[in-house]
Amino acid sequence: MATLPTMEKLTVLPVPGFGAEDVVLDDSGVAYTGTEDGSVFAIADGGRRIDLVARTGGRPLGLELLGDGRLLVCDANRGLLAVHPSGHPDRLRGGRPDVLVGTVHGRRMRFCNNAAVQSNGDIWFTDSSRFYGVDKWEADLVEDTRSGRLLRRSADGGVEVVLAGLRFGNGVALAADESFVAVAETAARRVVRHWLSGPAAGTTDTLADDLPGYPDNISRGSDGLVWVAVASPTDRVLERLMRAPMPLRRVAWRLPEPARPKPKRTVRVMALAADGSVVHDRALPADGFHMVTGVREHHGRVWLSSLHEPAVAHFDL
Repeated sequence: MATLPTMEKLTVLPVPGFGAEDVVLDDSGVAYTGTEDGSVFAIADGGRRIDLVARTGGRPLGLELLGDGRLLVCDANRGLLAVHPSGHPDRLRGGRPDVLVGTVHGRRMRFCNNAAVQSNGDIWFTDSSRFYGVDKWEADLVEDTRSGRLLRRSADGGVEVVLAGLRFGNGVALAADESFVAVAETAARRVVRHWLSGPAAGTTDTLADDLPGYPDNISRGSDGLVWVAVASPTDRVLERLMRAPMPLRRVAWRLPEPARPKPKRTVRVMALAADGSVVHDRALPADGFHMVTGVREHHGRVWLSSLHEPAVAHFDL
């Protein structure tokens, strides 16, 4: 999958918080993002207006829109939350975020990460690791614990584990016709597809494999494509470590930070059709913004977010 030459201009919009990990847009074009201090911001008027609309009390990651006007927040520490993004957080409907899912089968989730909302009200979401939280995400990648899960919360509130053993289950997206749900496996550099309807219903296969880097959040754009944020190019050291004996892997992530494998500066996103073919593969300069962990196409404009930046960004197709 070679990088296509691109000339897009990247526009960076600072936000008053570090680590704007994901981004979602409502019908009016307002963008929402969450930062590591637990804040959720609304960005309007081309970045000229930024409002604090919620505080989760944890670490917000993936964001989605719920059909009732609320914002769905995958809080890495607290679980699956719902907030009403209007006005100051003290004036939010209900006063505080509602916890939709905090535990699964009686055990607290360690790493609620990303989600997609089905038209029937079902919520598909990931718990990336059974062993490590967001503050030690590198440890799960290096150890390759294969403990990630894809879960479904039905409209009546029931929760089931649909896929287990994922290699750092991350982004989630539904097909345009909702015939399948896609989930990114970061450590495996692939996107798997679980069929919800049709002759293959209930089975799982691969939508895209051997990606040129590590996929993070994914989303369905207004163009119907599955957009994939490639957070970092493939790292040879990390690939070797994931195949090494477990004692060595455990030692590796405990090394001083300068000695650990780390994401390379890059801005790259891809868009996949329902058959897995690559429709867009865009790489942009990473001098002023890097490590894209979230991507959202909205009527021809592609929005980007980053675990390592106090900003979101966008470019036009």
